[in-house]
Amino acid sequence: MIRFFTEYLIDWKSRKDRKPLIVRGARQVGKTYTIEKFGKENFNDIIIINFEETPDLKLFFQTNDVIQIIQNLEIYYGKKIDSTNTLLFLDEIQTCPEAIVTLRYFYEKAPNLHLIAAGSLLDHVLNDLQYSMPVGRVEFSYMYPLSFYEFLIANNKKSLIDFLKSYAIKQEIPQPIHYKLMELVRLYFFIGGMPEAVNIYMKTKSLIDVERIHENILKSLEFDFSKYGTRTQQQIMTKLLKYVPKALGQKFKYVNFDNSLRSDAIRKSLNLLSMSKIIYLIHNSKANGIPLEHDSVEKIFKPLFFDIGLSNHILKLRLTDIENLVLNNEGSLAEQFVGQELLCRAPYFMENSIYYWLREQRNSEAEIDYMTQIGNQIIPIEVKAGKTGTLKSLQVFISEKKLDIAIRFNADVPSTVQVDTSIKIAQNVKKVNFQLISLPFYLVGEFHRFLNF
Repeated sequence: MIRFFTEYLIDWKSRKDRKPLIVRGARQVGKTYTIEKFGKENFNDIIIINFEETPDLKLFFQTNDVIQIIQNLEIYYGKKIDSTNTLLFLDEIQTCPEAIVTLRYFYEKAPNLHLIAAGSLLDHVLNDLQYSMPVGRVEFSYMYPLSFYEFLIANNKKSLIDFLKSYAIKQEIPQPIHYKLMELVRLYFFIGGMPEAVNIYMKTKSLIDVERIHENILKSLEFDFSKYGTRTQQQIMTKLLKYVPKALGQKFKYVNFDNSLRSDAIRKSLNLLSMSKIIYLIHNSKANGIPLEHDSVEKIFKPLFFDIGLSNHILKLRLTDIENLVLNNEGSLAEQFVGQELLCRAPYFMENSIYYWLREQRNSEAEIDYMTQIGNQIIPIEVKAGKTGTLKSLQVFISEKKLDIAIRFNADVPSTVQVDTSIKIAQNVKKVNFQLISLPFYLVGEFHRFLNF
């Protein structure tokens, strides 16, 4: 299974300023498989220490003497660790916090050694180690479920990716190709990007098998809840896991989730799920300038699930006849898809952040589904499940923020139009003029190429 993240690992290997690399991401998104495959294909040897499978090896990391650690590992495995030709992979490192601390000493005392660490619940441990993890001694990177492009490659559709990567905005997409791509988008809606689910579909083409894998993954996520948080928090997290897919695209309101619980208890459980990369909290930003984070409102957010396939499984949408399936929440699924695609974009050395804009004023409400920053520009993004939809909120936002370009994702073929109109905001009529780039869902990964700056 080809992962674009491998390209980042190859670049990391060749850099002279390389540091020990910590790979972060949710459970079962493919961290172990990808790192092992990279190691076998790019090194003469790879030593894999899985601290869950071999807990005795934690004893080696009770010291910060990395030379001694390396010598002990050489004795244990019966072979030389060559810093040039050996990859040392510390998997499930969250179960051995001492090993996380030693990474700084590997950087200082064995800087040429290629060392990668990964773990499913790593962020919880890193949060506790925030005063023990010196800045500048390690690198971080982020992995996500398979993107739509990776899903296409897994299903032997690389020719479609080549077509999309070379597509020019004014080029006509033949209807048969458009329909084929939209069918694949819809298939991705239900299979999602979890490697095990994609892999079983590649082998059997059975959607029932996919459902079985989804159920197993979700049960393993619930099992993990016992590893962090109190019993009460575990119960709230389990309830949130089932609630969030129903609330996609909506401002999260504590009272709508459970009015019998204190908001502080819910907030703590949300944060635990966020640290586990199971959900992402898309915060509202006033968008008065860049960076968008500067104007973000911590208390106003909408949740995004980490995988659309698992989200649909929680909603109990059966996959046996997806071609004829009519969904009441088609709009929220489209928003989940676009948000998921925006988050998993390169570069992988930073955690991508997306925001949304919400104005809650009487008789003047408006909302922009997503906002992202490209260069020094704020790019508003609207998501429509079908081929049409109103643009009032977008026009209000463009007028207030004095922008000149916007993106809309929908089910139609690509188009660009110069919007020149007037809108009424409160008691004032304002002129609005901007370029609207309208793209089908399968071009989320290419939208940045079509911006004229």
